Amino acid sequence: MTEQTTQAPVPVDLTDRRVRKALGRRDWFAHRPLWRQPLTVAALVVVAGWLAVAALANVLAPYDPLQQDDATYAPPSAAHWFGTDELGRDILSRLLFGARLSIPLALVIVVLALAVGGVLGLVAGYLGRFVDEALMRLTDLVFAFPQIILAMAVSAAFGPSTRNAVLALVIVSWPVYARVIRSSVLTVRGEDYLHAARLLGVGPVTALRRDVVPNSVGPAVVLATLELGNAVLMLAALSFLGLGPRPPAPEWGAMIALGSHDLSKWWVSVFPGLAILTVVLACNVLGDALRDRIDPRFAKGR
Repeated sequence: MTEQTTQAPVPVDLTDRRVRKALGRRDWFAHRPLWRQPLTVAALVVVAGWLAVAALANVLAPYDPLQQDDATYAPPSAAHWFGTDELGRDILSRLLFGARLSIPLALVIVVLALAVGGVLGLVAGYLGRFVDEALMRLTDLVFAFPQIILAMAVSAAFGPSTRNAVLALVIVSWPVYARVIRSSVLTVRGEDYLHAARLLGVGPVTALRRDVVPNSVGPAVVLATLELGNAVLMLAALSFLGLGPRPPAPEWGAMIALGSHDLSKWWVSVFPGLAILTVVLACNVLGDALRDRIDPRFAKGR
């Protein structure tokens, strides 16, 4: 009878790029530095730039955004870099002050929708049963209507104003957060460490605060980053239709609406449209990059 000898396993260095490549693993999560992602860096610069503009609008704007001039519909020139509108107001100044209105309002919409949807999603996912069924049917009811149509109906019912526009967008936005967080909670709820915590006598509130929320917040943060650009776009859409901030507030959607009356004066609507485009694109790129960082499986094939 032959004696068999066993050899000790050879240690594998998972930090070696060649080993990770052989195992089919990718380096998107922890091993790809930010400076090697130029698109993400550009999006960060754009978002930081607009936040700086919103904070320093009164310093950067060359004119008062409400100041009227006799030079109506003046094309871009040295005196007015982005031209003037039908009342002779400087478009560049209104654009800069519009960032102070549109971006903070979008942040408020996202934070409120995340708070409402997050709480309802946590409750539905953790308690389950009839509570989960009732809350999910409520989300289905909101999802049954197109977002912009429901937002228009709510805003028109309460009356056109900044507060009502924010309220309308929160009402149509919270269900998507509730669905995402509920899904994450259902995944976490089946983990062994949560069962062990229950056996040790940990209460539901403590379990939610200590175990469930920290392990479920990642997808919600990614979604909030993506939805920030959508909030800017939806707010501009309501203002374009006259259901947002009231004139003469320098809001980007309202500025585009003024330019739509005479398309030959292209500068009135093009520059606010470009501002919305840059913010939405930057938020989408940041959301994708953050999603890849949190879950590298999404980076496969890129």
